[in-house]
This record gives sequence, structure tokens and C-alpha cells, in this order.
Amino acid sequence: MKSLLLTLFLSCSFVLFGQQSDTLSIRAAIERQMTAYPESTLQDIYKSFYQDRFGPGHMISDTASARSYLLHELSEMNDVSAVYFEPTGSEGRFVRVYLSAVADGLITADQLLDAFVRSANMTKELETDWTTEWEAVVGIIKKYGIHVSGFETDAPLLDEASRNRQAVHHSQAYNAAYHPHYRIVERSVFEEELRPLIKEN
Repeated sequence: MKSLLLTLFLSCSFVLFGQQSDTLSIRAAIERQMTAYPESTLQDIYKSFYQDRFGPGHMISDTASARSYLLHELSEMNDVSAVYFEPTGSEGRFVRVYLSAVADGLITADQLLDAFVRSANMTKELETDWTTEWEAVVGIIKKYGIHVSGFETDAPLLDEASRNRQAVHHSQAYNAAYHPHYRIVERSVFEEELRPLIKEN
């Protein structure tokens, strides 16, 4: 009987510890986003957590078109980000690798493209439901009173998007303030292939 009670106690403790750990990591990710990009809306937070869950979000079969678009985007860049990379969401399953790393000569366009294409074709089906994950993020914003511009307006629209597992673009406010140019790369691919090149410079 005592061993059964001990097992139940330990099981409950691990569940509670896991939930607390998740809450802390999600809150930290939201606050990191709002500190680095104060013009972010709820849509931009959704995008970061969505990318953390699904990566680039679509398979890429036409690498020639993907390469052409990447080169075009590089040629059109006016504002070069001082950031070379940053994790997505709260778990960092994927990494945003900014085109500034290419513009500054740390990695080549082909190296980034290859990592991006392979990452896009890595399908990962996780156990938890995306809607449930997103509800947890929204709940933490409410619980801790984190100010996010346009929250009340965006929340119902993004709730619907989460139910459809729908990707979203960055908000107009985010695009106007930060002019983001990046590609999404799976974390192990980034750590093994790109980060050493960026760190050496």
C-alpha cells in the first residue's frame, strides 16, 4: 500500500513539475519575443510557436524556385538584421537563420538553402494537440498580464487558426518595424552544420 501511494505521489509530482517547467519556458519565450521585438502582436507570437511545432510548415520539392526566391530576397534586402539566428517558440525545435548571415559572408546562400529544404522535409508528428498548445500560450499571457498589442482582437482569429493548424504571416506592425528575412532550419541541422560556421566569424 505504501509503495503504491509513493508511486502515485511521485507520478503526480513529475506531472506538476513538468507543467511548471512548461509554464516557465513558455512565459520566458513570450517575454523574450516582446523584449526583442516590442512591436510584436499576438499573431507574431503565434507564428514563433507554430514554427517551433511545425518548422517551415510545408514540403519543398522545387528547390530551383526556392533558390531563386532566396537570391531575390537577398538582392532586395535593405535593412540587414544584427541577429544571425534565434530559436523558435519555447523549445527551440527549429531555428530562424537570418539572411544577414549570408549577407555578411558567414554562410553561403546554398548552405542555408540546403539546410532549409531538408528541414522543411522533416515531418515530425508530436503527441500533443496544436490547439491545446496554443491555448496554453494564450493562458499564460492572460495569467501573467503580459501586454501584447491587439490581443483582444487577434485572440479569436488565432484560436480559429489553431483549430485548423493554419500557419500565419508576420503582422503588418512586425514587418514594418523589423523587416524580417530568415529561413527556418531544424535545430540539429543548424547546430551541426551552420552554427559552427557562424561562431567562427
